[in-house]
Amino acid sequence: MSSLRATFTVSFAAVAAAVTVLVGFLSYDAAARLVRVDQQTVFAEVVQDLRDQVREHPLQTSDFASSDPDHDGPLDDIIRPSRTDVQVLGPGGAIVDRGSPPLPVNRHDRAIADDGGAGRLEEDRDVDVAGDRYRLATVSLGGGRGAVQVAQQFSDTEDLLRELQQRTVLLVGAVVIAAGLFGWWLARRITRRLVRLAGAAEDVARTGRLGIQVPVTGYDEVARLGRSFDRMLGRLAQSEEDQRRLVQDAGHELRTPLTSLRTNISMLRRIDELPPDAREELVADLALESRELTDLVNELVALAAGQSDTEPVRRLDLAELAEDVAIVARRRTAREITVHVTGDTAVDGRPTALQRAVSNLVENAAKFDRGGKSPIEVVVAGPAQGTDGAQSGDSGGGTDMTARPGPVRVEVLDRGPGIGDDDLVRVFDRFYRAADARSLPGSGLGLSIVREVATAHGGTPFAFHRKGGGTVIGFTVES
Repeated sequence: MSSLRATFTVSFAAVAAAVTVLVGFLSYDAAARLVRVDQQTVFAEVVQDLRDQVREHPLQTSDFASSDPDHDGPLDDIIRPSRTDVQVLGPGGAIVDRGSPPLPVNRHDRAIADDGGAGRLEEDRDVDVAGDRYRLATVSLGGGRGAVQVAQQFSDTEDLLRELQQRTVLLVGAVVIAAGLFGWWLARRITRRLVRLAGAAEDVARTGRLGIQVPVTGYDEVARLGRSFDRMLGRLAQSEEDQRRLVQDAGHELRTPLTSLRTNISMLRRIDELPPDAREELVADLALESRELTDLVNELVALAAGQSDTEPVRRLDLAELAEDVAIVARRRTAREITVHVTGDTAVDGRPTALQRAVSNLVENAAKFDRGGKSPIEVVVAGPAQGTDGAQSGDSGGGTDMTARPGPVRVEVLDRGPGIGDDDLVRVFDRFYRAADARSLPGSGLGLSIVREVATAHGGTPFAFHRKGGGTVIGFTVES
């Protein structure tokens, strides 16, 4: 996480630096070009004005004397607008009025001084004077009377631009540092929750405890990640708890048949000493207990598989599935089993799991309705029409079909001894068996499998008394 924070900080500072450098460079370049062009323009205008003057009015070198008391001569006209340095040359290039500082004179300047035409110009050139840089131009007075040298210092301007450049660099550095500090603060603020989330994940990996509370604040992507991680841990913790309970309950339930089997197996060593009736009873007990143990193991496997079922979900007709279950149950139990269907019973589900749930309900009804005089009814009601809640109490033994939107509902109705009020809320618990049903074969897992299947399909199990005796028990499936 520190690496992420450093990366964010460096990236933020790099972007800020790139933008600042680009803006600073463009600003400096534009300002420097503007200043230089402006100075060059002013200098060109001064030189051009001087050329115009000497062409229009024949001027003498004395007209440019720096000792003019009235300061109304052409020299002042040159100096005022551009702060230029002027040096006057006589015939042959001799210095008549030295500039301040003195300006260099070369052969081209001397040639211009001796030139007969007024306003002739020696092209501008850059010269070094007393350690400073100047731009120098020489204009002839004409008639061989001499020339006037005009120089403009631009080293001051360059010094100013260099200072501006240094300040720009300092500003860029300050902005980069400020951007880095701000990026570090922002990265710390953003990654703080990620640090806590990473710490929670590390605690889970180190301790193996899934019940660690994940701190979640805000509504952004980090908060969504935290909530998802918290929900994932919750589901993993619930799954771990379910597995632990399943193993504990299975171990507890397996002890009884295994103990009984061990006892009966130990009796087999003395089977020759037992009377014939005792032998038959012993063999019958072994067969019964082995069947119960087989059923218990099968239901445990089915229950465990239901928690991590990989069977693909497909579209199926729950009414057809119930009819298939009824056909098998009729053959096994020799009982009358009727199926009532209403509405659209198509659902998206896992066929094997749903068939197991319906089969458990029908077998449970056949087991407890030992009289076997009344038919077992299977009602499958789709969203268009369904069994009303009052109907589930079976007033008059019929089915009151009322229009009702909702999930597909599967009900199994019997006329058995019914379920006690205290047992109704617990019949779907694993290995739970009512007191009056403990003498009957079974593991107490059938209805818990129904609950698991219903929950996996977005529905809920239910059980209540049937009016006139018996029980209505079933589950819903989202269509």
